[in-house]
Amino acid sequence: MKEADLYPDLKAYLEAQGYVVKGEVGACDILARRGVEPAVVVEMKLSFSLALVMQGVARQAMFDDVYLAVPVTEKGWKLRYKDIVALCRRLGLGLLAVKPGQVEAHLDPAPYSPRKNTIRAGRLLREFERRVGDPNLGGTTGIKRVTAYRQDALRCLLAMQAGAVKPAAIAKAAGVARAGDILRADHYGWFERVSTGIYALTPQGQVAIVAEAAEIARLDCARVGGQDASV
Repeated sequence: MKEADLYPDLKAYLEAQGYVVKGEVGACDILARRGVEPAVVVEMKLSFSLALVMQGVARQAMFDDVYLAVPVTEKGWKLRYKDIVALCRRLGLGLLAVKPGQVEAHLDPAPYSPRKNTIRAGRLLREFERRVGDPNLGGTTGIKRVTAYRQDALRCLLAMQAGAVKPAAIAKAAGVARAGDILRADHYGWFERVSTGIYALTPQGQVAIVAEAAEIARLDCARVGGQDASV
């Protein structure tokens, strides 16, 4: 397939809506007009790519209504569809999907004003503030993340080395207000309730004290020093 193979279907699609269509007008793959309405530009590629997006953005310097057109037979279209639509919407670009003898409009050009997800943003900012130091290497994958929750659980581990104790005592000793919730949830398998309101470490928790000794020591030093340990 060549880019030119997309043109007949796109031309027919636009003409059916009353547009006069012409190909290769200056830098535009397709330029269309309907009466005195603003012109419509369509940029074509055989796959959705950065090059296509850059072409569309460049045309926006001249026209408001700019569409990107790709064949739906391209590999990965279904897998990337939501991301493709989200990107086009963000940039104010339209999106046309070309099938043999058919064109589907998936998105029309329009100004984009994103709605901020304040709940998710607040959650991330709380995690940022609660997390001690910078324990994770940015850009890594496939490894366990050190979260503020895990750091609080490690503090509880340290405070429970002496034996079974009440959550309130752990909260005070470890400086972890949510100690009770952490012990009851037992997300890491480190804690167990041995009697009503009394918790102790599991064998797995005992192992974690040794395995996480360096991180526990760093957290303890940070708490004693009253500052955010960055190393």
